[in-house]
Amino acid sequence: MATGWAGDGAVQDQIDATVKDAIQRARSRMARGPGLSRCEECDAPIPEARRKAVPGVRLCVACQEAEDAEEGSHGGYNRRGSKDSQLR
Repeated sequence: MATGWAGDGAVQDQIDATVKDAIQRARSRMARGPGLSRCEECDAPIPEARRKAVPGVRLCVACQEAEDAEEGSHGGYNRRGSKDSQLR
C-alpha cells in the first residue's frame, strides 16, 4: 500500500510518542516527598485524609482544582497535522 513519504508504521509511531510524552509530563508533575499540612498557595489546612490519599500533596482541593483548570486551558500541539484536527 502506497503511503506517500511516511513509513508503514509512522502513524502508530506518532501515537506512541504522544502517549510517551503525556506519561512523562504527568510523572514530572507528580509531587514527591512528604505532603504538607497546610496549602502552599492559600495556607488553608489540608485534611489528613487528603494527605494519606495523595502522597506529597502540596495544595488544598480548591487550589488544586484551580491549577488543574489553568493547565487544562493550554492546548497541546498537533503532531499529525491532519486537516480534520486543525479545523477543530
